[in-house]
Formats: sequence, C-alpha cells, structure tokens
Amino acid sequence: MDRNQFYDESKVAIMPMGFCFPGTDKTGGDLPPLKGCAPFWHPQLLPLFPNIQLTLLVGSFAQKFYLKELYKGSLTETVLAFEEYLPRFFCLPHPSWRNTGWIKRHLWFEERVLPRLRSMVHKILL
Repeated sequence: MDRNQFYDESKVAIMPMGFCFPGTDKTGGDLPPLKGCAPFWHPQLLPLFPNIQLTLLVGSFAQKFYLKELYKGSLTETVLAFEEYLPRFFCLPHPSWRNTGWIKRHLWFEERVLPRLRSMVHKILL
C-alpha cells in the first residue's frame, strides 16, 4: 500500500478504541483507552462504513473488545493464531517503540504474518 492509497478515505479508515487521549503512565507510555468509549462509539460508527473488507485489530485492547471469548489470553497467542480470525479480522501488535523487542523475539511475525497481511491488502486494493 502506498502513501496515496493509505490516505485515500474511500479505501482506508482508522478508528481508535478510544477517541480521546487517556494520558500517560509513569514510564511515558499511553494509558489504556477509556472503557466506555468503544462500546458507545463503535456501534454508532461502524454502519457508516458499509464496505469493510478487512478489519485490523491492532493491539490487545482491540482484540479483546472484538474477539471476546475468542481472544487467546495474550497478544502473542492471538497474533500467532491470526488465520483463525480471517477473513473478517487480522490481529496485529500495536506499532509502538515498546514492541520492538516483541518483534525481535517473535521472528514468525515478520516471516508469516506480515507477508499474509501484505497479500490480503494487495488483493483488496486491486
């Protein structure tokens, strides 16, 4: 996906779990999204996107919210099982500096998960 495709509002929409900044913790990382935000806003906003072909569940908060009992208990196990949630959802870690170590420890992510994501996105954008 190139920059123009990413910023094309007819092709890509980004919807956070929370719609306000929750603040930071003692280490400088973001606090979790406010608990009432997604349950209130997501059901109202999703009908405005009638042609969703793939939803990326980025981070454990999104995965827990949307997968509910299908969540594997950890981000690692859920991302590892990404194929179980296809074609509706694709589970990913949050793209944060804090996850650099996670990516280095889980080589399967770049070897198996990212190529599959690239392929799916490419097919959708054709």
